[in-house]
Amino acid sequence: MTKHWVAPRFGGSEVLDYVDVEVPAPGPGEVTIDVRAAGMNPADTKHTRQGDPSDLPIAIGYEVAGVLSAVGSDTEIASGGGAIGDEVLAFRVSGGWAERITVPAADVFAKPATLGFPEAANLLLAGSTAADMIRVTRAEGRDTILVHGASGAVGVSLLQQLRPLGARVIGTASEHNADTVRRFGGEWVAYGDGLEARIRELAPSGVDVALDCVGTDEAVDVSLALVADRDRIVTIAAFGRAAADGFPAVGGAQPESKAFRDSVRQRLIDLAAAGKLEVPIARTFPLAEAKAAAELLESQHPGGKLALIP
Repeated sequence: MTKHWVAPRFGGSEVLDYVDVEVPAPGPGEVTIDVRAAGMNPADTKHTRQGDPSDLPIAIGYEVAGVLSAVGSDTEIASGGGAIGDEVLAFRVSGGWAERITVPAADVFAKPATLGFPEAANLLLAGSTAADMIRVTRAEGRDTILVHGASGAVGVSLLQQLRPLGARVIGTASEHNADTVRRFGGEWVAYGDGLEARIRELAPSGVDVALDCVGTDEAVDVSLALVADRDRIVTIAAFGRAAADGFPAVGGAQPESKAFRDSVRQRLIDLAAAGKLEVPIARTFPLAEAKAAAELLESQHPGGKLALIP
C-alpha cells in the first residue's frame, strides 16, 4: 500500500483526500516509479472541479520525478533503456501526487543528472504548453512578441524558449516580478491601466505575436488591439474570449496539442540538461501537506513552481 491524493468529489483543494492505495505491479510496457518529487500545476485541481461522476475518485497530479523500482517485461522507457534504480521523470501521467505509481513506460524519460527532482517534476507540463503556444502562433526571430503573465511558470518557459530565436519579447508582470522577466530575457512592462499605451511606447513599430498565459480581459483586449493577425494570438486560459473573438486557444486535451506536446518532451529535457531551460522552484512541501500547497497554488501567486516531496 502507498499514500496517494485523490478528489473523492468535485471541487478544489478543499475536497482532496489522502488515502492508501495498492500500486499494481508493472505489466509489459509499464514501470513503477518511487516518487521523489511530484510537480504541481493549476491543471491538477482545475480538472477536479467538474466532470463525469463516474470518473470519481480522481487521482491528482500529471508529472513526477523519481527512481524506477520495477520494470515490466520487455519494456524500455521513452528515452531508451530503463533499469531499477534509474532516476527518471514522467509526463503525462495520472495520480502523480503519490509515494509510488505505475505508469506507461512511453511517458517516462531519463532524468538529467544536472536537474534536481523538484525541477524535473515541474519541467514538462509548463514547458510543453509554452512550446505549443509558439507552434500555434508561428513565432520566429524577426517577431516582436508580447507575453502576458511572463513571470509565471509557462511565461518563464516561453521567455527561455523564445530567446534562442532572437525575437524581441515584451513580458507583462507585476513590479514585484519585473526582475524575473528581465532575468529570462524579456523586457518587463507592468500590467494594469494603461497597458496598451505602455506597450505601444516600447514597440512603436507594433507587436506581431501575443501569447496569453493569464486569460484576463485586459490581456485579451490589449492583444486584439496590438496584433493585426488574430491567428497569431493564442491563449491557454481565456477560452470564452477566444471563441467569441476568433483567435486560437490551446489546451492539453486537444488532440493536435496533445500529440505535439508529447512529441517535444525529449527536446525540452535536453534543453534543461544543457542548462538552457531552467525551472525556478519557489517552495517544496511534504506530500502529506498537499492541501496547503494546493491552496498556495490556487492563490495564483506562488512565486515559482511548487513540488510535493514524499
